[in-house]
Amino acid sequence: MNTTVVVRPVEEADAESLGRVHAACWHETYDHLLSQAALSQLRPQRLAALWRRFTTQGAEYRQKVVLVDGEIVGFAGSGPTRDGDRPTPHELFFMYLLEANHGSGVGQQLFDSVVDPGASSLWVAADNPRAHAFYARNGYVADGLERNEEVLGEKLHEVRLVR
Repeated sequence: MNTTVVVRPVEEADAESLGRVHAACWHETYDHLLSQAALSQLRPQRLAALWRRFTTQGAEYRQKVVLVDGEIVGFAGSGPTRDGDRPTPHELFFMYLLEANHGSGVGQQLFDSVVDPGASSLWVAADNPRAHAFYARNGYVADGLERNEEVLGEKLHEVRLVR
């Protein structure tokens, strides 16, 4: 059986599906890092509203979805770096893929659609070895900067990676 993979820009009509996939990805990614009480705050409807706002950002921002056999299984977004010290001109803001699609090559296609070759940066949970391995394969290294980001009312320890 052939699998059809499509990576395309996020459309406003994707918001509801993205809300569900976003919530599922966060549970898969952060269950060991955030409490169940925090994760229980995830509401697909609220996340869908967030995605509707993302679709109205300017041309320098890229938000893409990846579909496998017509179903959204992941998403990524990038744009101008937000860090005050501007280590690179471009930043990967987020990238999530449902676990069932890890290791399939779909994540690489999604990544390549929002991050150009050359210098860029990103923040990732310090305790996310799979993500660290993926980013290392793409040329990223920790630059020594760390932060505690508030996520759903709790602190998530993150490290910055640069290429």
